[in-house]
Amino acid sequence: MDLVEAHKIPLGRWLEHGIDALDANAAWLFDLISDVLGGAIDGLIDLLMWFEPLVLVLLFALLAWLLHRSVVLTVSIAASLLLIVNLGLWEETIETLALVVFATVICMSVGVPLGILSAHRPWLHAVLRPVLDLMQTIPTFVYLIPTLILFGLGVVPGLISTVVFALPAPIRLTHLGIASVPRPLIEAGEAFGASRLQRLVKIELPSAAPSIMAGLTQCIMLSLSMVVIAALVGADGLGKPVVRALNTVDIASGFEAGLAIVILAILLDRICKPRRRTVPVRAAGPVTGRPARDR
Repeated sequence: MDLVEAHKIPLGRWLEHGIDALDANAAWLFDLISDVLGGAIDGLIDLLMWFEPLVLVLLFALLAWLLHRSVVLTVSIAASLLLIVNLGLWEETIETLALVVFATVICMSVGVPLGILSAHRPWLHAVLRPVLDLMQTIPTFVYLIPTLILFGLGVVPGLISTVVFALPAPIRLTHLGIASVPRPLIEAGEAFGASRLQRLVKIELPSAAPSIMAGLTQCIMLSLSMVVIAALVGADGLGKPVVRALNTVDIASGFEAGLAIVILAILLDRICKPRRRTVPVRAAGPVTGRPARDR
């Protein structure tokens, strides 16, 4: 045992030297990424804060009505957002919403194409699978340290850490949806002379749409679960009052901020879920041994 421990492989030191080399030689690149992403998030926050809270509540309720045509959902969303306004957490909610929106857009923009490619190329799936396992199981604080070193304090390291944590969900679910397309559909498209792109757009993506949308909602939920972690590296939003309440043992403030996170999660989940379509059922006559037109 002592012999094995005496010849420790310095994996941590190698990684540390690699991060230091990146910080020394590509600091300009990370500063550029930080400025662009930080400016984009701040711009979205300023745009949303330009509206009066009541106007934005009405816009969210109208969006829910247009997407789902549900009175119960529309009224619930409006009442939940009014509760957040009443609690005095509107600005923090908007900051969290901006972070989640950007993280979800980045994850879906990267995850869906990678999921499609991995479904069509088994070797790529074999390479991605251990990487995705590592991204989902490694403790969050482990990769929070290098992102903090490379991007500095602020919302950007929180965004990068959120993307790393949430990215496996859309990749896995997109791969599952594309790989589960019934083979007869693919063969029918090939029989009609459809190109690879036409099969993807007209057959595979529509068939895999429920799985891809499940990846979207999972990405949103995972992004919201990182709100408190992102606050530890300087990201604004609902995570800050939670961390502040934890440091001061303030049960009331912690509960209110946690409730606002839950409300935002439910709101985004309900809005992004596809609308249920009812299939009309034809009236059938009494069951007999003959078709209806013969009776």
